[in-house]
Amino acid sequence: MEISAAELRKLLVEPGLVSAADFAAAAAESEAERQNLWAVLVDKDLIRDGQLGQLVAEAHNFRWLDLRRETVEPAILTQVPELVARRRGVVALSRGPAGIKVGLADPTDLATIHLLEKRLGDRIQPFFITRRDLAEALTNYKGSLKAEFEETLRRVFDERVSREERDNQTIKLVDLLLRYGHQNKASDIHLEPYRDKVLVRFRIDGVLHDVLEVPKTLSDIILTRLKILARMRTDEHRSAQDGKLQFAPPPGAAGREETVDVRVSIVPVTEGENAVLRLLSEQSRQFSLTDLGLGEADLVKVKRAIDNPHGMILVTGPTGSGKTTTVYALVKILNTRDVHISTIEDPVEYDIEGVSQIQVNPKTNLTFASGLRAIVRQDPDIIVVGEIRDEETAGIAVNSAMTGHLVLSTLHANDAATTLPRLLDMGIEPFLVASTVNAVVAQRLVRKVCDRCRISAAPTPESVALIGREPELKRAFKARGYGRLNKLTFYRGAGCDLCSQTGYQGRIGIFEAMTMSDGVKSLVVARASANEITKQARAEGMSTMLDDGLDKVLIGLTTLDEVLRVTKI
Repeated sequence: MEISAAELRKLLVEPGLVSAADFAAAAAESEAERQNLWAVLVDKDLIRDGQLGQLVAEAHNFRWLDLRRETVEPAILTQVPELVARRRGVVALSRGPAGIKVGLADPTDLATIHLLEKRLGDRIQPFFITRRDLAEALTNYKGSLKAEFEETLRRVFDERVSREERDNQTIKLVDLLLRYGHQNKASDIHLEPYRDKVLVRFRIDGVLHDVLEVPKTLSDIILTRLKILARMRTDEHRSAQDGKLQFAPPPGAAGREETVDVRVSIVPVTEGENAVLRLLSEQSRQFSLTDLGLGEADLVKVKRAIDNPHGMILVTGPTGSGKTTTVYALVKILNTRDVHISTIEDPVEYDIEGVSQIQVNPKTNLTFASGLRAIVRQDPDIIVVGEIRDEETAGIAVNSAMTGHLVLSTLHANDAATTLPRLLDMGIEPFLVASTVNAVVAQRLVRKVCDRCRISAAPTPESVALIGREPELKRAFKARGYGRLNKLTFYRGAGCDLCSQTGYQGRIGIFEAMTMSDGVKSLVVARASANEITKQARAEGMSTMLDDGLDKVLIGLTTLDEVLRVTKI
C-alpha cells in the first residue's frame, strides 16, 4: 500500500510532529534518490517507524500490530509458504477464537486476504504492519541448519552420487553457513579446527554460540571454497590471509534484494587454519540513531552538533562497541545532494551511494594520514576518518575541522570525557581541541531482553547487595526514586524459540553525549583531568553511560547484569 507524500505531510507536518522544512528536505531527497519517502523520514530520525505505522493505521481505520510483541506460532506461520509471504507482504501469526491473526503491509489487498482464507481454512483477522516489521518477522522462516547441513554432508560422502553433484554439495556447504549466519543475525562466523573436527560458531548479539561440528576431512574443501570466493591464494597455508566476498540471501520483504559483504580472515593455527567471516549486512546500515538506542536528550545534542558546518564529532568506545555503525547513521543523515562527503576507512565496511570512500592500503603508502591529506584537496564539505590512531592523523583532522570542514571520526577511549585528554596526549594543543571539537559520543552495546518472552522479576538478593555497596549505583537508583530497593522491578527473558532460549535478542547501545560548553572548554585549555571534565559535564546535564543503561534496565530493554558487564562498575 503506497502512502502518498501529501498524506504523510498531513499526518506529520500539520500536527507538528515533523517541521515543514525537515519534511520538504526529506521529500526532495526521496524524489532525487528515487527512494520511498516513508523510509527516508525514518532513516533521518524524523519519526520512528512504529510511530508512523500507528498514525497511518489510525488514519485508515486499520488495526495496528506491533510485531515485536506478538507470538508467532510456527505451525500457523509455515502454512503460508515463505515465497508467498514475501511476495504478498504478509505474515501469519497465530490462531484464536476469532480466526487467524495476520499482519499485512497492505490490509486493503482483498485478493491476498481471500487467498489466505482459502489456504488456511479460517477467517482472517487483518492487521496493518510496517515493511520493516514485516522483514523482521519473515526471519522466523528458519529451517534447521544442522538437519540441512547433515543432509548435504550425506550427499557429499555418498559414492552413488555423481562427482559433479558432490562438488555442487560441497559448494552448498559454504552457502549454507553464510545464509544461516545471516538469517540468525550473526555478526561473525567462526570455523575453528581441532584434532578430529571443525567447530562452527556464530557470534550473535556479541556472544559466541556453538552451532555444529564438521568432519575434519571437509576442512580443506570448505577453506578452499572460501579462499576462491575471497580471492585468496589456495596454495598458501602457513601465513595469514585477508579477503572479501559477497553473497545474496533470499529476498526480504516485498522481494527486496540485498547483497551481504563478507570479510574473510584466515590464520594458520596448530590444528590447521582458523577462519573468521565478518558479515556486513544492509540490515546493519539501515539503523537510525533512535534504532541504535540514542535517547531524546542525547539525540538533540548530536543533531545540533552535526548541524554545524565545521568542527569535529568524535564517537568513542572499545572495539566492537558499535562506533562505526553510529558514524554511518550520522553520515546517512548528512548525505544529501548538496554536500560532498569523503571518507578514509580501514576497511570500507559498507558502500554508501553518493559518498566518496577511500580504502586504506599500507602497501601503496595510503595511510589514514596520507589519505586524509588527499581528501582535503578533493573539495569535501564533510570528512569521515575511520579512526584517529596516531598524532599525524589527529593533527590533520583537527586542521581540517578548523578550515571549514565537518569531521566525523572514531577514537578508542573509555568515556566521553577521557577523549579530550587523549587528544592532548596525541600532541594537539588544548586551545585547538577546545575550539574544534563540537561533541563527543561514548557508547557500549548491551544485549536486549527478548520482547516475546520478557517477564518482570524482583531484583535478586545479589543485585540488591551489589547496589548497596556500589556508591555510583546507589546514587543512580536513588536519583530515579528508588531509595528503597524493595520497590524495584527488573525484567528478564524467560527463554523462547525466537531467542534460542537465551532470554536476549538483538543489541542496543547505551550512550553518553557531551557537548563542548564554555565550562568544558575552559577545563580542556587548563589541561584538567577526565574526572574534572566529567564532573563539569554532569553538572551541566550530561547523562553517563551508566545512567542511560539503568534507564533502559528500568523500562525492560536490557538487564542490570548486561549494563554492569559493559560499564565495568
